[in-house]
Amino acid sequence: MNPKTDIDWTTETRWAATRQALESAHGLPAQAYIDHDFFAIEQEQVFGTSWVPIAIADQVPAGQLIVRTVGGQSIIVTRNSDGDLRAFRNNCRHRGTELAAADCAVANTIRCPYHRWGYNLDGDLISTPRFDEVPVVGFDRGDYGLHRVRIAQWGCLIFACLDPTTMPLETWLGDLPQRLAGYRLEHWRSVESRDIEIKANWKLISENFQEYYHLGWVHPELAKVSRVEDHYRYQGPGMYCGQTTTPVSSDDRNDWTAMPAAAGLSQSDASSGRFIALFPNVLLSVLPNHVFLMVLQPVTPGRTIETCTFLLPPSTADVLEADFAATRSFWFDVNDEDIAIVEAGQRGMSNGGFTPGRLSPRFEEPLHRFHNMLADRFVGRDRVLGGDENDHDPRLGTGTNPLPWVGQG
Repeated sequence: MNPKTDIDWTTETRWAATRQALESAHGLPAQAYIDHDFFAIEQEQVFGTSWVPIAIADQVPAGQLIVRTVGGQSIIVTRNSDGDLRAFRNNCRHRGTELAAADCAVANTIRCPYHRWGYNLDGDLISTPRFDEVPVVGFDRGDYGLHRVRIAQWGCLIFACLDPTTMPLETWLGDLPQRLAGYRLEHWRSVESRDIEIKANWKLISENFQEYYHLGWVHPELAKVSRVEDHYRYQGPGMYCGQTTTPVSSDDRNDWTAMPAAAGLSQSDASSGRFIALFPNVLLSVLPNHVFLMVLQPVTPGRTIETCTFLLPPSTADVLEADFAATRSFWFDVNDEDIAIVEAGQRGMSNGGFTPGRLSPRFEEPLHRFHNMLADRFVGRDRVLGGDENDHDPRLGTGTNPLPWVGQG
């Protein structure tokens, strides 16, 4: 509860404007972007109950342990002797000491630096040096394994979830794995990663990615390869908001087409860009020849770390640096434009006096969907939103997609 505004965001009444139909709905109030109490509840209710990305699969090879923060809490992730992913709370079961402060190599034992209690890679307590030189009544090592955290992989992304009651990852994703199955993302590899600090709330960054209303004014160069008139809905049931650009044009700029396309793509996948905002904090741009992945790590209400990673398909073994440089430069030029505008948005929210405006049904339907997902987590509603029955029909002012996704009827 915020003592200044006396708002309880965990009740449905506070989300009345969000729960309106799209044509009547408003955006979120300024508190959702600048208020520290809202941020604290969000960490618990959203990031503490959602499937949150923590790594790319090739970042967790056998023998590696990584440390990540989920919902403000630290976890460690590794693989057991069979190569299966395992995640645990980052504290020893003896007296709570942090097991690892940063990514590191691990052999067969996760060992506490304090009293050297040791755990195998499945989290079982296997070593308690000198602990029982004087017998400890009723002590059973089997009762003191590391606290497990749910972990799962989709494509090349690894996710963790702190809440044991949240739906499984496959339910969370809905039809997204089916939609993107043709890319075979589980085989793609990371080739470059960069962390960027942005002085804006994570939701402003995600919302900016979700809509193309701003495209012509903020991104005049991007609009040449991702034209407003070539955008369509790409949204089935699942915890995501999606759009597609069909076709991705290379008439004026060839930055996105300089590298060879992945092998075996369908006609639609080979000609389109898929842009997915996977709730809560994954922004996934899937092009025929590369993926640009952004993961948003909220730090404070007005500060976010954006981790940008490029992924390439296995069929692209060798890429000319000049070709990759063109794609890299193009993305970061576009991203810089986005950063400037979302930081302006954060300043505007912080200036005082803002009251939520209406959403454009034509361009901002994904924001309405996103806001309702957010509201669901705040009020404790664990559900997946439905989506379009198919990608064949024009919707909300768009025309008919010339190359619709045909994986469903």
